Amino acid sequence: MLNRRTLSVSGSVFGKRLFDFCRKREVLCLRGEGLDHFAGYIFDLDGTIYLGDHAIEGAPETIRHLQSRNRKLLFLTNKTIESREYYVKKLRRLGIDVTIDQLLSPAVVTIRYLHAHYPNANVYVIGEKVFKDELERSGIRFARSPDETDLVVISWDRDFHYRHLNDAYQAIRRGAEVIATHPDRTCPVPDGAVPDCGGMIGAVEGVTGRKVEVIMGKPSRLMALAALDILGVEASSCLMTGDRLETDILMGRQSGMNTALVLTGVTSREDLQRSDIEPTFVLESVRDILSFRERGN
Repeated sequence: MLNRRTLSVSGSVFGKRLFDFCRKREVLCLRGEGLDHFAGYIFDLDGTIYLGDHAIEGAPETIRHLQSRNRKLLFLTNKTIESREYYVKKLRRLGIDVTIDQLLSPAVVTIRYLHAHYPNANVYVIGEKVFKDELERSGIRFARSPDETDLVVISWDRDFHYRHLNDAYQAIRRGAEVIATHPDRTCPVPDGAVPDCGGMIGAVEGVTGRKVEVIMGKPSRLMALAALDILGVEASSCLMTGDRLETDILMGRQSGMNTALVLTGVTSREDLQRSDIEPTFVLESVRDILSFRERGN
């Protein structure tokens, strides 16, 4: 049965819808405790903090409020087509003051993984220049042909083409291992969505008949452990907020975090009702972290 410690949004239409959803799906929510009491906060970016070049309404104010309460914050992206420096500049431009140490990407996790498990490997990378440059700066050695490839790394590449697919196929056929940066099928943009790394993964899996098992970014445990290590908090004291059930929310649940799904990105209320992945909280947007605080009993 649903625990009646239901999050209170007194008198609001959303509050009634949220309770109806919780009662139907038996999702545990909180009543009267607010959402600004956690020690650590992990935020997705695309679809959660901003869409395109515009901050989601209330997001900067929410982050500033948490900063004023000395909460530990970390921002996660599964994108590998931009550098962490790019995201710092973008967030500051949108009114959110962060440092590069508060940004975690699959590139960082990939570099850590390669140094730990494949320190001398020749790596074939499907990915864009900014991702390859970050790997190269960290000392990763690139393969010059499928014959000398020890490991294939699949990432998002908007210029993905047949040569990439064939090189990866030939390398894997010759015994190369394969990993991927993130499983996102699409990336949200202001007018909808565009294909993401999941398309590249699907193509490689399709021709090789081999499932890509090791993923660096969300929902990987590798990403979750890196995030918690950076924050220095226990999973139970952390709130993971994002717009994707299969990455943001799944990662949080699997690692023992509290989770908040926002409906400003790729996931609709209908998607949520059909999914077996259940968030701790369902928010219209990230700004509801503040509205829940203000309306809590």
